[in-house]
Amino acid sequence: MLLVANFRINIKSLTPEEIRIRFAELGLKKFRADQVLKWLYTSSVQLFEEMTNVAKADHEMLSSIFTISTPRIISAEASIDGTRKFLLELEDRHRIECVVIPDENRQTLCISSQVGCQQGCRFCLTGNSGFVRNLMFYEIVDQVLEISRILLREGKRGITNIVLMGMGEPLANFEEVMRALRIMTTENGLGYSPRRITVSTNGLVPEIAKLGKSGIKVNLAVSLNATSDEVRDHIMPVNRRYPIKDLLEACRRFPLEPRRRLTFEYVLLRGVNDAAGDAERLVKLLRGIKCKVNLIPFNPFLGSEFEMPDPEAVRRFQKVLLNNHYTAPVRESRGRDISAACGQLREKVTMT
Repeated sequence: MLLVANFRINIKSLTPEEIRIRFAELGLKKFRADQVLKWLYTSSVQLFEEMTNVAKADHEMLSSIFTISTPRIISAEASIDGTRKFLLELEDRHRIECVVIPDENRQTLCISSQVGCQQGCRFCLTGNSGFVRNLMFYEIVDQVLEISRILLREGKRGITNIVLMGMGEPLANFEEVMRALRIMTTENGLGYSPRRITVSTNGLVPEIAKLGKSGIKVNLAVSLNATSDEVRDHIMPVNRRYPIKDLLEACRRFPLEPRRRLTFEYVLLRGVNDAAGDAERLVKLLRGIKCKVNLIPFNPFLGSEFEMPDPEAVRRFQKVLLNNHYTAPVRESRGRDISAACGQLREKVTMT
């Protein structure tokens, strides 16, 4: 019995369909898999014994074969603006960060898809910290489950929106992210509407096409950040593989439901991409694409070569877009005082 216990399988490492197949092989009744899935993803239980409508004998059998993964909360920090950042430790002791951003009508959770990032965007601390590995689909989902459990235990509102804008490039971990999205958006999973989930990318053209064909109608946010290949080559190495023309063509082909739009993220860097001429070129580049533009003043970090833009430059840039009938909010950088703002997440390693 001890030998079996030492080789128990994390049940969350199986997809819902794999759980159904495994339960059938174990001789469990057909409805048992759906019951267990509901406990795992709706009630977020951590022990099989907590599944009150599952027979005791089944508890014991499942406990002997499976474990239920839970990331460990290493630290939690709170910003003066209400943003909260959590450092989570995974089973292999690597660590990731995720961020809760409260608003009047929503509670958004920004989650990670990789430990570190291999894209090397020069304005992003995560990319400067290097790449360790992709997250498995259950490690992506577990961020939502664990933070939701914390918030509900505190009597706070649960997570209403999810953005894959934390550590890593989601589309570089395509298959695992897709598995996670299916669990997030199915009835036997977390049950979120795809409209409440946003996947961000720095411009992986083939994977944008694959996402469009996947049938999972989540929102897409594209990190553009420049209006010429010369500048984008410098600040985003991905542009050397997929230049602006190819990226925008993929965006034009991306299927959108009525009244849905793409989002372009544009990080404003002082003296690099924040001139009125950049804004005018951006208007021309985006012509014909149903979209809005989020303007993000650069969030500085120690050792960065870039600086925050002048507030007047931000207003001037925004005015050009507004005058050309684009929705172009300046995104308030939440959690900057705890390094939880856009581009400031990283793995804090104290492994021994």
